[in-house]
Amino acid sequence: MDEVLAAIVALLEPDLGPPAGEPVVLSGGITNRNVRVRLGEGDYVLRICGRDTEVLSIDRATEVAATRNANAAGVAPEVVRWMPEQRCLVTAFIPGTPIDATALREPRRLAQVGRALARVHAGPALATAFPTFTLVDEYAAAAQERGGRVPETDAAFARELSERIAGALHGSEHEPVPCHNDLLTANFIDDGEQLRIVDWEYAGMNDRYFDLGNLSVNNGLSEDDDRILAEAYFGEPAGERRLAAIRLMRLMSDVREAMWGVLQGVISELDFDYAAYAADHFGRLRAAAADPRVEEWIRGTSA
Repeated sequence: MDEVLAAIVALLEPDLGPPAGEPVVLSGGITNRNVRVRLGEGDYVLRICGRDTEVLSIDRATEVAATRNANAAGVAPEVVRWMPEQRCLVTAFIPGTPIDATALREPRRLAQVGRALARVHAGPALATAFPTFTLVDEYAAAAQERGGRVPETDAAFARELSERIAGALHGSEHEPVPCHNDLLTANFIDDGEQLRIVDWEYAGMNDRYFDLGNLSVNNGLSEDDDRILAEAYFGEPAGERRLAAIRLMRLMSDVREAMWGVLQGVISELDFDYAAYAADHFGRLRAAAADPRVEEWIRGTSA
């Protein structure tokens, strides 16, 4: 156990009990350290937050509030302790198994996720917003201020696409709601009864369709899968306008992932090839944006 983790455990011990067994590092995180520890009779996850993550649209107080709200909706783990001075969020460990993208695409699972997201989106408003359509400029500026290099051609392409999609999405269904904003496969756990969603650090007010599109592209959903997801979410047949909005937000999800990789390459202390991550997602974005139906989707959602 390193010094940072030992100091956090020592602070928790008086209330939660002495450590039992060795901590277990949880895989999957490329922003924070996530460690499972047993203290007394309880099993917990300690998220030791990365530095300078506020420039990634992360607000830790919002993360805590979002996790608590989602827990009240039966979706997220319980928040046990927030330790701002140690940059550590302690949540209850959810016993269960990670679920892969293939299993997540099963109709029954997609329906579970759709209903869960509907409950989260209907919850209390959060104090901060996620900058979906202004993210390119914000992340580029933050990277350049720290001496990083921004791929200008890719960023310009992403910026122009963001502006066009932002102009197409309007109406009551696009009013901001509390969103997770990072629905990677690794953030879903099957507890034996239902799917739980973890890692709420990017939570903030956003267009509900960003969560739906982010979930779709990150988990390889087909257009038929999107229909199942949308029908479970809205509780009624999904019209073409809604499905077009999900497809457009798949593009915005890749804008975010690509620019996230650019900025993380400057600020992160973790050993990860963020440049390759950014390049992969810029490539995926360009390929998806080349679909001739994109113009149809933009016209369909703006009508």
